[in-house]
Amino acid sequence: MLSAGLPQGAVPKLERPGPLRDRVYEALLELITTRALQPGQHLVESELAGHLGVSRQPVREALQRLNTEGWVDLRPAQGAFVHEPTEQEADQLLTVRTLLEAEAARLAALNADSAGIEALEEILALGLEAVASDDVDAAVVLNARFHAKIMDLAGNAVLAELAAQVGRRVRWYHAPVARQRGGQSWAEHRDLIAAVADRDEQLAERLMREHTEHTRRSYLAQAKP
Repeated sequence: MLSAGLPQGAVPKLERPGPLRDRVYEALLELITTRALQPGQHLVESELAGHLGVSRQPVREALQRLNTEGWVDLRPAQGAFVHEPTEQEADQLLTVRTLLEAEAARLAALNADSAGIEALEEILALGLEAVASDDVDAAVVLNARFHAKIMDLAGNAVLAELAAQVGRRVRWYHAPVARQRGGQSWAEHRDLIAAVADRDEQLAERLMREHTEHTRRSYLAQAKP
């Protein structure tokens, strides 16, 4: 077992094909973004290799890449540790997220068709079920899916590319407050769907801005000692 342990079934199965180092990287990044590996947790190469069923070399390469991207800290004579985001890092990223998502909501209200609205409503129903059953992991995944669908309906490839660059970190920051936000977050999603369906660009933009700001403030509040 890893030194701090992992929840039962948390270790993802490595997909084939593709370079092994890339598959190990994706597996470790998934464990970090879902917080199966917690911020500050010591990452022991041999233990990770054993869990993933690989040698230590692709794990070492994956950790070096994760370090370059800011997910892992490599400390001399100590080893690798999951990065602990600072309040400033979180604030800056979630502020950028608000800008991107608000514009996406405005464009979605302009461009969404009936099939897109139906897709949002299906995600909403699943999200409400997850909240009702206190399935936080499912709620986090569905929240990411909802926002990705809004971005898809916006129809702006450059905006979507920028959002994708911060998407996993948004999921990382959202996970600790998912239970706290709970039903309120999904009520805000419902209002947003209505604005998009009504093609009310200004309302959709405002609701998304308020929605993402609520998440930012919730994260920063729980991060304070």
